[in-house]
Amino acid sequence: MTRTDLPATWDERATLATFLDYVRATVHAKCEGAAEEHARSAPLPTSPLTTMSGLVSHLHWVEYFWFQVVFLGEEDRGPWTEDDPDRELRIGVERPLAELLAEYEAQCARYRELVASHDLDDTAKRAFPQGRNVTLRWIIMHLIEETARHNGHLDILREMADGVTGD
Repeated sequence: MTRTDLPATWDERATLATFLDYVRATVHAKCEGAAEEHARSAPLPTSPLTTMSGLVSHLHWVEYFWFQVVFLGEEDRGPWTEDDPDRELRIGVERPLAELLAEYEAQCARYRELVASHDLDDTAKRAFPQGRNVTLRWIIMHLIEETARHNGHLDILREMADGVTGD
C-alpha cells in the first residue's frame, strides 16, 4: 500500500481521496510489526478500551457506519448494542491484528469504489446528525478527521508498547 498525501491531480476529489487513503495507510504503518500482546494491551488506566486492535476494529466499523448505514441507508448491522455501544473496540482484542488490518484494507478498497461512483455532492440516504442529510464530501472529511485522530492514539500506544515511533 502506497502511503502518500500528494494527489496525482489537484482537484477536490483526488485530494480528498488521497488524504483518506493516506490516513488509512498510516493505520497500517503504525501497526506494522507490532507484537500481538502489544496490539491487545490497554496501557492507559483511564482508557481500558484503547488498544491497537480495538482501534483498528473501531475504524473498520466507523467506515461501515458512515458509508453503508448513513450514506447508502442500509440497516445497521454493526457490533454495537444499546448495552455495549463500544463493542467494536472490545471485540477487536479477540482477533489477530493482521486479520483486522486485512479486513480493514479490503473494506477500504470497496469504499474507494463506492466513493468513485458517486458525486461528492450526493446526499446520504439517512439523516444524521441533527436530522440533516450530509453529503459524501462531508463523510469523507469526517473520516479523514476521525482516522487521523485515532492514528495519534495508535502512535502513542505503539511507542508505549515497544518504543517504535515514526510518521
